[in-house]
Amino acid sequence: MSEDKIRKEIESKFGNRLRVRVNGILIEDDKILLIKHQMSASSFFWSTPGGGMSYGSSLEDNLKREFLEETGLSIEPIRFLGLSEYLSPPLHALECFYSVKIMKGNAILGIDPELPSECQIIREIKWMTLKEIHSLEKNSFHQIFLGIKSLSELVLYKGYFNFENNSINSTF
Repeated sequence: MSEDKIRKEIESKFGNRLRVRVNGILIEDDKILLIKHQMSASSFFWSTPGGGMSYGSSLEDNLKREFLEETGLSIEPIRFLGLSEYLSPPLHALECFYSVKIMKGNAILGIDPELPSECQIIREIKWMTLKEIHSLEKNSFHQIFLGIKSLSELVLYKGYFNFENNSINSTF
């Protein structure tokens, strides 16, 4: 798929509007489960499983659905961790993060049902150490991993996180 088509599809489905998303932090054996998204013909973005909210469904139900769609795993949310604001135009999202545990299944590469089959952007699912994540280019992984020294720090988050959203002008 051409870079132009990928970018246009992402912008058409997810861009130029505020989206509410729910994401899950799944850590086992000091590795976290991540999804690799193709953002253009030459760029990728690693993030935790999760996605957009469906109207009328709770955060927890949306998270369970997203995990099943993207990873084939049935999960149970353990604890709400907080809210992160992600802004990288044309994408802008409020992301609710939960710690989760596996109830059943094995991790497999899934799909994003919001996108047609010829425009799927999910390319890989992988258990990664923090060292592997930090070895990637800084703009190729979610900001939630910036500045942490251990994956266990992720489940200690509480509240609102802005991280390094340089596009957001804070007046606090």
